[in-house]
Amino acid sequence: MTRPTTVITLPSGQRTVVLAIDVSLSMAASDIVPNRLAAAQAAARDFILAQPPDIRIGIVSFAGTASLVQAPTLSREDAIAAIDRFRLDRHTAIGSGIVVSLGAIFPEDGFELEAMLFGQGFMNDGDDRLRREQSPRERQAAGSNASAIVILLTDGSTTSGPNPLDAAQLAADRGIRVYTVGFGSEDGSMVTTAGWSFYSRFDEESLRAIADITGAEYFHADDASALEEVYENLSARFVLDTQETEITALMAACAVVLMFAAATLSLLWFGLPAAPVGPVARMDSQPPGGR
Repeated sequence: MTRPTTVITLPSGQRTVVLAIDVSLSMAASDIVPNRLAAAQAAARDFILAQPPDIRIGIVSFAGTASLVQAPTLSREDAIAAIDRFRLDRHTAIGSGIVVSLGAIFPEDGFELEAMLFGQGFMNDGDDRLRREQSPRERQAAGSNASAIVILLTDGSTTSGPNPLDAAQLAADRGIRVYTVGFGSEDGSMVTTAGWSFYSRFDEESLRAIADITGAEYFHADDASALEEVYENLSARFVLDTQETEITALMAACAVVLMFAAATLSLLWFGLPAAPVGPVARMDSQPPGGR
């Protein structure tokens, strides 16, 4: 009657995972052996290979802009090949990485997502008319979409592109969780690469806010082994998920089984009712003195 519930572990409902990885110049820093990018690529490969075969993997890289390097696919070879094709570039556009990741999950939302990336001015009149004719997407609760998630890794802070918190709100409106990973030292470090020297530090406050807005979680990894642990943690969550489930029927079934068991044990303990003792009258017997 109280409708009891319990938390059980079930196969996860996520079926698309998009890895959005920073490829800005700071990822060439060698404070993490052999360098940040190589460590991020190795951890991403292991993550891809650990996923069940029915989960699609998409790959997005972002620096000053973001690119869909590999559309969500079941092919592990194609996803890993996309990871291996990363090339470093200037600047960091975290918001663009989120928006392009959403485009990989919702290709039908191209007009709205492109408007977020480039602003309304990029559309001609015909495109704008088509966008107005599209029915608006119904907003979902943050984190409620169980079919896809985004994992975003960066070692820097936004220097170009749309506001990452606005991009996070787009993801939240679609129910998509964006898990964020800050890679490198929390205090930042001086990076020298390709003749450039600059100070690099990721924006932990912004990454936490992105995760909070979308109903996800923020992680910090300061070296290669810590990053591998983060990906292992995330992989375990996607393969198996915990859910609160009502178990009224199970409890009722257990009660019925216990009731029958109690009845059976009672009969065995006290014995079956004894049969009546004494002569039994026959239906065809004659009364005394009769013929």
